[in-house]
Amino acid sequence: MKESQNRKEIRHMILASFFIALGIVLPFITGNIQILGSRFLPMHIPVLFAGIILGWKYGLLVGIITPLLRAITIGMPPLFPVALVMAFELGTYGLLIGLFYKLLPKKVIYVFLSLILSMIGGRMIWGLAAFFIYPLAGFNFNFQIFLAGAFINAVPGIILQLILIPTLFIGLKKADIITE
Repeated sequence: MKESQNRKEIRHMILASFFIALGIVLPFITGNIQILGSRFLPMHIPVLFAGIILGWKYGLLVGIITPLLRAITIGMPPLFPVALVMAFELGTYGLLIGLFYKLLPKKVIYVFLSLILSMIGGRMIWGLAAFFIYPLAGFNFNFQIFLAGAFINAVPGIILQLILIPTLFIGLKKADIITE
């Protein structure tokens, strides 16, 4: 029994590392151009997958580590204030989707509901963190900037996440690649 639990933890650590690496690499698709990254949200995808596949603890860790490690190793996003605020946001995504998926029935509609609730919660935490942290860096932050950053500018990424994450997750479950 203990060996089985150890194997599961090792598997989860390997997958968490994979999702962190994917979160570091995927933004290269947008050419590391911050305006495109804020539209298509490539770093969000592996974090959401980590939360729904590995659970809330790993989702939280992957979400916190990914933007900070990418800022330190690649230089994008800027560590302060952007990556710091993103660590709060992405950590919330990973945490919430893991919790919602665990607590809700295991039906397709609840995969979407878990994703949507996580996306809303993460954006709310992003706004709250930005409200306190951005002014420390001399950046303005108000309700209009929140709406633009969290929702209006992010529509392409939101649509991509709503299509890609449930489709891949459900496909991987049906193929028995992901088990409960």
